[in-house]
Amino acid sequence: MRFMIMVKSTSDSGDCVTSDAAMLASMAQYHEQLAKAGVLLDASGLQPSSTGWQVRYGASGQGTVLDGPSSTGHQTLLAGYALIQVRSRAEALEWSRRFPAPAGEGMGAEIEARQLHEQ
Repeated sequence: MRFMIMVKSTSDSGDCVTSDAAMLASMAQYHEQLAKAGVLLDASGLQPSSTGWQVRYGASGQGTVLDGPSSTGHQTLLAGYALIQVRSRAEALEWSRRFPAPAGEGMGAEIEARQLHEQ
C-alpha cells in the first residue's frame, strides 16, 4: 500500500519548506528512518508556488495556463511530501504520527496522509 504524507503550508511558513537548519535536520533524520525501514519511495520539499503554474479548465474543456500561485483567495498549498510503501493503513498512520512538526516544535502545522490508488 502506498501513501503520500503531505506537508501543508501555514501562514507563517509560506508555501515552501523551511530553511531552518534544525527543522531540516529533523526532516532528514525522519527520511533516514523511513529509508532504513525500507518504506521510503520518495520525499522532497517543494519550491514556492510562485515558481510553478496552474492549468484551469473551463466549460469548453480547454486549459488555460496561469503562472504562479492561485489568486482566488486563501488556499492551502503543499510545502513538501513523503511517499511511502507500507503493509497497512495502521503502519502508514504510525509513520505519519512520527513526522516532525513541519513548522517546528510548539508551532501549529498540519500534514495530511492519503492512500494512492493501486493498479
